[in-house]
Amino acid sequence: MPSQPTIVCLTTGMFQENCYLVACPATSEAILIDPGEDAGVFLRRLDDDGLTLKAVWLTHGHLDHVEGVQRVVAETGVEVCLHPGDREMYDRVREQAAMFGLQTDVVLPPPGRELAHGDELVVGECRFAVRHVPGHSPGGVSFVGDGVVFSGDALFAGSIGRSDLPGGDMETLLSSIREQLLSLPDETVVYSGHGPETTIGAERAGNPFLRMPI
Repeated sequence: MPSQPTIVCLTTGMFQENCYLVACPATSEAILIDPGEDAGVFLRRLDDDGLTLKAVWLTHGHLDHVEGVQRVVAETGVEVCLHPGDREMYDRVREQAAMFGLQTDVVLPPPGRELAHGDELVVGECRFAVRHVPGHSPGGVSFVGDGVVFSGDALFAGSIGRSDLPGGDMETLLSSIREQLLSLPDETVVYSGHGPETTIGAERAGNPFLRMPI
């Protein structure tokens, strides 16, 4: 049976984005999922907990989920994993900022691994499967572990991701959620890109957006 990871949610920045530190207790190896605005917070927590960072996993390429990547990679040298469907967006992070009336001097390092649906990712003794969940963005993915899923900005507690940004599509998003996320067991804990955790069962039963026709 795979090891159960330790999961720490670190919420930072003006968008209140959730970065997740996921660590294997058996090996003290860790990954960061979507290191957003305040990279210093993530790096300090890794140091405080005595963890060795092995990679950065990105659910998608939007500004609020990638702003911390430059510093994290500069200080640790780890590989960035991103679906190629979001590579153009990732590379145009400054243009993304301008869309929101913001400025950034971030220059993101090129991803070292292209994620694909069905890939297996490993941190220590903990294993995760990649599921392609487009609709919020073309290359959006979720990471599915034993009893948990990191849904990025596809599915939230009581809501779903935006589909009005470039590359978004509501019909695609709803289909992705139903096929790739609602197919998980009801007890699966959902760790979203914003807001509190939830479960697949709670969203299946009560999320009003999932009653929308495709």
